[in-house]
Amino acid sequence: MSQTLFRNCSLLVPGDPDLHEGIDVLIEGETIREVSERPIAAGQASVVDVGGKTLMPGLIDCHVHVVATMLNLAANAALPNATVAYRSIPILKGMLLRGFTTVRDAGGADAFIARAVEEGDVEGPRIFPSGKALSQTGGHGDPRPRGDGLCACGDPGRVGLLARVADGVEEARKATREELQKGATQIKLMASGGVASPTDRIDSTQYSPDEMRAIVAEAEAQNTYVLAHAYTARAIRRAVDCGVRTIEHGNLVDDETAARMRELGAYAVPTLITYDGLANEGARLGLPQESVAKIDRVRLAGLRSLEIFKRAGVKMGYGSDLLGELHRLQAHEFVVRSEVLPPVEIIESATTVGAEILRMEGRLGVIAPGAYADLLVVDGNPLRDISVLDGQGERLAAIVQRGRFVKSTL
Repeated sequence: MSQTLFRNCSLLVPGDPDLHEGIDVLIEGETIREVSERPIAAGQASVVDVGGKTLMPGLIDCHVHVVATMLNLAANAALPNATVAYRSIPILKGMLLRGFTTVRDAGGADAFIARAVEEGDVEGPRIFPSGKALSQTGGHGDPRPRGDGLCACGDPGRVGLLARVADGVEEARKATREELQKGATQIKLMASGGVASPTDRIDSTQYSPDEMRAIVAEAEAQNTYVLAHAYTARAIRRAVDCGVRTIEHGNLVDDETAARMRELGAYAVPTLITYDGLANEGARLGLPQESVAKIDRVRLAGLRSLEIFKRAGVKMGYGSDLLGELHRLQAHEFVVRSEVLPPVEIIESATTVGAEILRMEGRLGVIAPGAYADLLVVDGNPLRDISVLDGQGERLAAIVQRGRFVKSTL
């Protein structure tokens, strides 16, 4: 089995405020075999001298939509399946070149896209797919505009369709089972209104408690969990009380609700960069006007939500939630969060906390024996200047995924 030895590393350990100098890291095959403060003897290994640059774990984005090739999601759903698949290829590669070696898709991607990456047919991050997100009629996952009649909500087989409509306990239960049967590693539901949906209010609640409990029960029966799109405190509280494990966005949370999340062990996955992108470029890139009008309601509360989650002790994962041409802004979430949070906490969100959310502790988000060899060599110290992780990977001297160099300028 091939070995690669990284020498002279300044090791970034998530949670530690300072780098660890002079570290050697030995990779064997797809995993990390040894991490040492002393020189590692490995005569058969290829040696890479990092030259004192920062070595850190590959990044984890817990909220992406890799098949969202357009901002107008209804138009995206109408695209031919092959078109969506081909357009997703550069989106996936771009994520990997920004240092995101693992992503959780929060609606749209299926097990077949994840398998294409795993088997090397497509270059991209490891994908934990949610399949189609679940929505009630007129909810955040219902892309139909208002009209005199209500047509069928679209074929769930459309690759570009991010969600499916399922109403009532039995329909919701069946839809959950179908998405799990098709290979979803977790289930996404819509618990409140949203920006990109044409007919719902931001402050609406969606899915009844009985429907949400049925979805959660089916996920738990398959030893997995549910994530929920939710903005308002009321929607968040309803979701976590029904057993939802991660809250996506959460911009309009309050202290009492955050405390309840902490009590129940629920995670938050804020996605602040998407609102900046939509506000600045959404109309130009085809976001429907009814969606543009809803952006500021959640955008202006975003940074405050980080303060509330932190004060309550809620663990936060890293999320971007970008669509279409805005995928290029994925790493700017680091900079947006730095207005409120210190770099050490932001990096934790994209490494160890992300691994906890994915239930992959010790395998992802760390550089330790037995972990996947997902590594970044960074030109600069992200603990001092988080912006070195921004952009399109310009400050990444090397990207390693499962022991294989994706990029190297060393």
